[in-house]
Amino acid sequence: MEKRSRIFSCALLAMSLAAGVVRAETISFADAVSTLVQACGTDIKKHCRGVNLADHGVQQCLQQHQAEVSPSCTTTLSEVTNSIQLRLAAQASVTKICSEDAARVCHDVAPGEANLVNCLARATEVVGKKCSQAITDAGWR
Repeated sequence: MEKRSRIFSCALLAMSLAAGVVRAETISFADAVSTLVQACGTDIKKHCRGVNLADHGVQQCLQQHQAEVSPSCTTTLSEVTNSIQLRLAAQASVTKICSEDAARVCHDVAPGEANLVNCLARATEVVGKKCSQAITDAGWR
């Protein structure tokens, strides 16, 4: 039960991180949770028990206790935060980056961003390199 609580806490932390700049290695939310549980589970339990996850509460708590938090957790938190920010930014930019490819390849797709992204992700052989990379960075392929 305690392990589930730590996993849930880390999952919410990973999903609550803000968006940043596009392009670089991104990490899936599931991998972010696993990575944070391994590196920070003990520190979260020790220093941030009961901290509200909303508004980056756990992230801020770990940063406030940086002197007491394990170096591994501090490094991992920074890396995961950056990667999640990149993933979120990539997701937000796919429609813009892929607009020309979408008009050319997905013109007959039902309206809706999810339908468009699905079409673009399947069209691996006919979308441009920038669009293909944006889809990959967004975690949709």
